[in-house]
Amino acid sequence: MSHEAAQAAQHPFVMDTAFWTATTIFILAYAVIISEKVHKTIVAIVGASLMLVLKILMQHEAFHVEEFGVDWNVIFLLISMMTIINLMKPTGFFEYIAIKSAKLGKGEPIRILIIFAIVTAVLSALLDNVTTVLLLAPVTLLIADALEVDPIPFLIVEALASNIGGTATLIGDPPNIMIASKAKLNFMDFIYHLTPIVIVMMVVFIFIIKIVFGKRLKTREELKQRVMMMDEKEAIKDPLMLKKSLFVLGVVLAGFVFHGMLDYEPATVALFGAGLLLLLSGTHEPHKYLAEVEWPTIFFFIGLFIIVGGVVKVGLIKWLSLKVLDLTKGNLLATSMIVMWFSAIASAIVDNIPYVATMNPLIIDMAKQIWPHETGLALLQHPELMPLWWSLALGACLGGNGSPIGASANVIVIGMAERAGHRISFMRFVLYGAPIMVLTVFIAMIYVWLRYYAL
Repeated sequence: MSHEAAQAAQHPFVMDTAFWTATTIFILAYAVIISEKVHKTIVAIVGASLMLVLKILMQHEAFHVEEFGVDWNVIFLLISMMTIINLMKPTGFFEYIAIKSAKLGKGEPIRILIIFAIVTAVLSALLDNVTTVLLLAPVTLLIADALEVDPIPFLIVEALASNIGGTATLIGDPPNIMIASKAKLNFMDFIYHLTPIVIVMMVVFIFIIKIVFGKRLKTREELKQRVMMMDEKEAIKDPLMLKKSLFVLGVVLAGFVFHGMLDYEPATVALFGAGLLLLLSGTHEPHKYLAEVEWPTIFFFIGLFIIVGGVVKVGLIKWLSLKVLDLTKGNLLATSMIVMWFSAIASAIVDNIPYVATMNPLIIDMAKQIWPHETGLALLQHPELMPLWWSLALGACLGGNGSPIGASANVIVIGMAERAGHRISFMRFVLYGAPIMVLTVFIAMIYVWLRYYAL
């Protein structure tokens, strides 16, 4: 092997034919998704298949290698939770929740919107943001239908709230789980460092949605009264199945909260719950419930994982990340700020999971250069390094609000809205989401500066 070839083997981001081919497929796929000329699922499948056919990714890498391939934990978590929800729908449980929520808000759309934003954020912190929107989106559609108001503002607000709330804890958003694993951080570390600023962000977020939607979301008095006179107990169609569903849901939610302690992946917990509820339901025809899974959304995720895996493999994301780290010349305050903003922008464009997978080792490598005599926990949790971990977490999680494909929760909400006949265009989501992303990241920037550098 020549000296040049040996050097190329050491640097995965050599700009060879594979690099430019993968980058072109990636850019074209995102451009067509944004243009909405072709359905996003079709674009994702075609883009993924091109990565495989052109051998940028081998099939084994796409389906079996965690670094480049499909995140099956996310896929089976989604399929399993969708199945559980499909089994719960006929019981009337979601209608019950809808009526209760509407009554709590006195039938006033803006109050109901704020209630759901808070509930979404809290549940996203305690469970995870994907499960939360899967549970709340059907309820939202029912409330909006009863009040004859546009459900799209409700759905977008819930997606945004889920990403803000999910930032608060270790289990709330996948990037946090990955960062915790690399930096050996525990549940209480996230509570101590991230939850306080997430609470501040939610207060600001609620204030903004009240200003933006307060005068636009109006309904007639008779519709409010009709909602207030509804009997939520009448909504329950199958009490026995409801009890079984709530039992299984309770087991699943407890499994999510304690999955780290029990050493189970969330998908394992959800898949067990789906299988158990199918068994307890006594159905002889599971086809109906499985057919109602959001398969276009599932295949969109699969395609997107493979497309992004291709550009991760050829080194595009690593190359971009290294350029950002090079700019700071070892200044840790500047590095924190750039990591946060770059993470936010990158996470709005690409899935934040492969992005964080790329950034984790880069931050560790940089720490080794700055503190060459430190090892183990002393290096990973060096007091001067900790703000970088929190900046990465804040940027990657909050950046998901920047576009419809920036976070799993966004894709789920848009898919469910589309099936219900309410299409949310790419640009409409960006119109609401991008300003919230910029504002929350700006708040996070001030927080990191004040807490770790100024005081």
